[in-house]
Amino acid sequence: GYKGLRESSKIALLNANYMMTKLGAQYQILYAGLQGRCGHEFIVDLRPFKKTAGVEVEDVAKRLIDYNFHSPTMSFPVAGTLMIEPTESESKRELDRFIDAMLMIREEIRKIENGTYSPTDNPLKNAPHTMNSVISWDYSYSIEEAVYPVPSLRYNKAWPTCSR
Repeated sequence: GYKGLRESSKIALLNANYMMTKLGAQYQILYAGLQGRCGHEFIVDLRPFKKTAGVEVEDVAKRLIDYNFHSPTMSFPVAGTLMIEPTESESKRELDRFIDAMLMIREEIRKIENGTYSPTDNPLKNAPHTMNSVISWDYSYSIEEAVYPVPSLRYNKAWPTCSR
């Protein structure tokens, strides 16, 4: 009823603002309100990384698969962005897991920017990494970096069946 709907809406707003605050330190956020808040969704701008590292929204979306996440909405309503819309049913643990993945992906982008990773041979450009790619590994970075970027994936990995 009314009370449940109102409570669900509050939690969705809280979840989105929590995530936006955590990710806002490393990613540009578009369209935050005057008080730095968002509604039930927020937009992460990935366009600057095309210039600094050759990384596009599709690269981040594909890399999220390696972290066991389906990509958020890409390039809507703004091309080159992710629209993140956590629901009221997501646990804080799951929100934090996604935040951690996005922060680690930002570090991977930074490694491209500073020359640690090749602009064309890196975990983002080659994502997602399949079992077949592990069997016939031919990349300059480690299998560990590619398929187990966080320790929990060693015990709970959903392997993609195809790559790009």
